Amino acid sequence: MTTSTARVLGLLEILQAGGVRTVPELAARLGVDERTVRRYAGHLVELGVPVESLRGRHGGYRIAPGHRMPPLMLTEEEALAVLVGLGTGEEAPPYATAAASAAAKLRRVLPRPLRKRVDALRETADFTAVPRPAALPEAGVLLGLAEAVRERRPVRFAYRDREGRGSERTVLPYGLVAHRERWYVTGADRAAGGVRVFRADRVTGLGVLPGTFAPPPDFDPVATVLDRLARAPWTHDVALRVQGSVDRVRRHFPADLAALAAEGPEGGGPGEHPEGGGGPGWVRVRVRAERLEWIPAVLAALDCPFTVERPAALRDLVAALGRRLAQGAGEPAAGPGEPEGTGSQPDGTGPPERP
Repeated sequence: MTTSTARVLGLLEILQAGGVRTVPELAARLGVDERTVRRYAGHLVELGVPVESLRGRHGGYRIAPGHRMPPLMLTEEEALAVLVGLGTGEEAPPYATAAASAAAKLRRVLPRPLRKRVDALRETADFTAVPRPAALPEAGVLLGLAEAVRERRPVRFAYRDREGRGSERTVLPYGLVAHRERWYVTGADRAAGGVRVFRADRVTGLGVLPGTFAPPPDFDPVATVLDRLARAPWTHDVALRVQGSVDRVRRHFPADLAALAAEGPEGGGPGEHPEGGGGPGWVRVRVRAERLEWIPAVLAALDCPFTVERPAALRDLVAALGRRLAQGAGEPAAGPGEPEGTGSQPDGTGPPERP
């Protein structure tokens, strides 16, 4: 898009906000001279936009009263794709203002029913990280869940678990969370008798039920989802003890991968320190992982004393990494023509003198 085209569209955006805009005001906002503003207004008229020119002391330009831009004809899937993209931009400081502006423009021209559903998703979803497109649920399901969360309406749906078993669920949806490559809905499952977390891409046949509910006042959807993910069954159940603070350990083990519990020194109770000790306590770490290969490097980066309680395979990987690190930190091999050894003088006092 050329600079002049962008400024013509910028003029249209200003005029669509309503009211009469003077030529000096428009020139200042667009960063051009007054003659260029008049030329841009002429371009809009040529494109069929009813821009009116008002003369006099308080004259300027405006969009003809009663004119509305035509609805933007997006499918639910298209609107959802744009929304997820804007959600990414709003989390990045350099683009937050532009993303919010683009979202406002989108809302103004969407058909009212679709705008209502999109607004529900924007108001209810918590983004920890934007999901990859391949993991998105059906647009109708996701937008329907968002409306149910906002309006506090119970829902019924068919659900397929990780083993492929199907079931019918009746849920009071408390929150909707986008994390890594998935969308999750969390709330009270009436049949199970407690709070559950469901992957939205495994939900089908969503129906909204009559009635309303009040979620617990202190319920945190993000914390609930991350905690359940950390406790979900994985291939490996890893138990560690790390000497250090919970905050330090958490920086290396994300909340969706590891559950942490503070202990006192040498296995004492939470927060306990022996008299006169005052040393750092220990943190018990429980990790669910599909692979173990990444954990030794994380433990090395922690730079804290630690103990691997299980599994034995992880102890082997840590030992192997230690051997590789020790080997890499050893003395370099002697080059051609150089004597074997450390490079010190015979008495070990320092490097040999230059000849």
